[in-house]
Amino acid sequence: MFNEQEKEAFYKIIHTRRDVRTFLTDPIPPETIMNLLDAAHHGPSVGFMQPWNFILITKEEIKARLAWAADKERRALAIHYEDGRQDQFLSLKVEGIKQAPLTICVTCDPTRGGSHVLGRNSIPETDILSTACAIQNMWLSACAEGLAMGWVSFYKKADVRDILSIPPHIEPVALLSVGYTEHYPSKPILEAANWEKRRSLTHLIFHESWGTA
Repeated sequence: MFNEQEKEAFYKIIHTRRDVRTFLTDPIPPETIMNLLDAAHHGPSVGFMQPWNFILITKEEIKARLAWAADKERRALAIHYEDGRQDQFLSLKVEGIKQAPLTICVTCDPTRGGSHVLGRNSIPETDILSTACAIQNMWLSACAEGLAMGWVSFYKKADVRDILSIPPHIEPVALLSVGYTEHYPSKPILEAANWEKRRSLTHLIFHESWGTA
């Protein structure tokens, strides 16, 4: 189905993709943005419910409010760490929201498809998992397009709902900063900061049952 060159390019994108925090303000061509959204929309979803929506945010005042919500939560979370670990946590910046020309809020509608979505009846959280698949597709597409993306994971959902006028039943799953960058990391930012390191894949694989190496 795919030749060796195509497969090599695919795995190169997977291993190159990074969570990025610094952006240039250069605009993104509309057709490139649509490529990202189309890639996301072709992600797999349980029961083919396609629970996602995408809110595109370019206005500076809205991005500033989202950055405020993220920074507020970042500071609140810092109390869970002690001494140097707290300083290290607070050094993780969130101003990428204001720098990047585009922020995408990816949402999940748990009501889409009605009350009896195939597969979701047994495992309700598959709607969120399906949305995560769409986000991964978008992230790989961004990497292939030469764009950087950063997933902002500090915020209260109520704040984001208020800022973006999201209905109460809709889940704001992710705030994604998108743009070009001069600093695409060669390794994950948290690994470079000695926060964590990539675990050995060998130790994560079991055979036939849990714990059987």
